[in-house]
Amino acid sequence: MTSDEQTGDERAGAGHGGCGCGCGTPGRDAFVPLGSRPADAAAAPARGRHDVEQAHVPAGRFTMGDSSGDRNPGDGETPRHEVSLDAFEIDATTVTNADFARFVGETGYRTEAETFGFSAVFHLAVEADPADIMGQAEGTPWWFGVRGADWAHPGGPRSDVEGCEDHPATHVSWNDAVAYCAWAGRRLPTEAEWEYAARGGIDGAKYPWGDTEVDDGGWRANIWQGTFPRDNTLDDGWLTTAPVRTFEPNGYGLWQPVGNVWEWCQDWFDPGFYEHSPAANPTGPDRGGMRVLRGGSYLCHISYCNRYRNSARSSNTPDSSMGNAGFRTVSLAPEP
Repeated sequence: MTSDEQTGDERAGAGHGGCGCGCGTPGRDAFVPLGSRPADAAAAPARGRHDVEQAHVPAGRFTMGDSSGDRNPGDGETPRHEVSLDAFEIDATTVTNADFARFVGETGYRTEAETFGFSAVFHLAVEADPADIMGQAEGTPWWFGVRGADWAHPGGPRSDVEGCEDHPATHVSWNDAVAYCAWAGRRLPTEAEWEYAARGGIDGAKYPWGDTEVDDGGWRANIWQGTFPRDNTLDDGWLTTAPVRTFEPNGYGLWQPVGNVWEWCQDWFDPGFYEHSPAANPTGPDRGGMRVLRGGSYLCHISYCNRYRNSARSSNTPDSSMGNAGFRTVSLAPEP
């Protein structure tokens, strides 16, 4: 079924967990039964060297939530509410393959894609023998479970990241991202911090650069062009990930907070949380089953999944990994 043939309800319901989208990935249990988790890898030792350039985000107040009317049912982008945050330092880019390789090289850490033995790969990006393809996910058949797909083999066993050292690390679960943070002496951004930083000082705007659409006057983000999920015209130059310093940074110096890859946040996901969110430095619900993802990815398109907006939300289980999600980190201590 093409995006044009999908109904609005189908577009809203497909993808990440219970609130996903066409470019979202099914949870890991779409490919393996619950309860089949392998033994956890040992925790990564701290502390390593985190070399990602930092962007300073000043203390301030902003309006969190959707102002464009393009919100998706069930995502919980409303009600809009005022949030105040302390200053913080955030990675100017997502963590790259080179950054993640250094972490793995120093710690011997094995990602959950490696311990489970597979990860989710978009069908046009698969580089694997047919025997390594576990099958398609129900409801999102463009996603394949591929044995041997991981951060170092993003398309499967016949792929690698040579020449893509400056691309975002993918096939990294929330748990993997937290392990990297422990090694680096960092943490994941809260959902409020992520949205405030993504806005780049433009309160109420749809995108990090304002309200102008992504393709108006030249591409501003790495998303899908063409007919999803079969034909990508590559108008922006990329089928999957782009180097982390592609396009232009926002007003705070963040590169590609929207498009390219989804980014894990610290918070548990709750579509009703905005109804009672604290006004100062919110950290999300106390518990949950899914972790927040923000920013959309190279598979988003306005015709079926417009979650490459500042306020758009998605989620997945903390042990799920996929070829279109990565992360950036923030400093542990608030800035004076």
